[in-house]
Amino acid sequence: MAWVRCNSRSMAQGRNRSRLGIVLLAAFLAPAVVQGQQVSDFGPGLLPNGGLPRGNIGSPAAPAATVGVNPLQPALELAERGLAGIQTSISDYSATVVKRERIDGKLGEHEYMFAKIRQKPFSVYLSFLGPDSVKGQEVLFVDGRNDGNMMAHAGSGVRALVGTVSLKPQSMLAMAGQRYPVTELGVENLTKRLVEVARHDSQFGECEVNFYPNAKVNGRVCTCIQVTHPVPRKNFRFHLARVFIDDELTVPIRYESYDWPLEAAGQPQLMEEYTYMNVKINNGFTDADFDPKNTAYKFGVK
Repeated sequence: MAWVRCNSRSMAQGRNRSRLGIVLLAAFLAPAVVQGQQVSDFGPGLLPNGGLPRGNIGSPAAPAATVGVNPLQPALELAERGLAGIQTSISDYSATVVKRERIDGKLGEHEYMFAKIRQKPFSVYLSFLGPDSVKGQEVLFVDGRNDGNMMAHAGSGVRALVGTVSLKPQSMLAMAGQRYPVTELGVENLTKRLVEVARHDSQFGECEVNFYPNAKVNGRVCTCIQVTHPVPRKNFRFHLARVFIDDELTVPIRYESYDWPLEAAGQPQLMEEYTYMNVKINNGFTDADFDPKNTAYKFGVK
């Protein structure tokens, strides 16, 4: 991808050191048994809609970690410090969010959104920039308001005739074409999930962790943390994951994860990727920024 670049020399050194549109109609969150896998296999945390890994179906559980420092420990500690920093020093931020997700085995196209996010109360405003199928859509959610519902409207076409609708974030309609609900958006939620998964996975062996300095995401200098589970195991969520932490902002601005190859000579399959570009923190957002009556928005609410 054009906006992501890792320094190959640094990566080699690292190895040596050891690393929303709203679309109508879809499936709900992952059921209790998916493709022969038990939800309990994956530990705590939200599971994605329509997209658990497939490359580890039928695999046994990973062996327990041996005595000593788990390779994930430095990454876990970094994520915990990052989460504390986000919670104490960031009140809000805006960003261009780029996401791509694999749902029910099909990899979708990149979606682009302008986002405003406020930490307390958790508030999200999204304006979809592309592709054309979702362009013009808007989504609004404020924790504790509107009976816990999000508000959304399509940008064009037949769906736009419906106007603004109020939906539960985890309802079938709201989750159509999405791996996660809008309530999971943002760098704080991303970091929380990374901490949860790292704590779970650190109980087991068969984990490789590498740190790659001087990686680039849209021109931003980052430290890339790459976690690899080389052997398919039923209690791991991914084969390979990369987190890019902005060196200046000290927040994760990109996450990507891959499934194990489905064939012996195949390549890892991208499951999901999320990039936060042009991040601007502490803008002083007010309730007006998350009000459907805002005249800059098109919710049609008076």
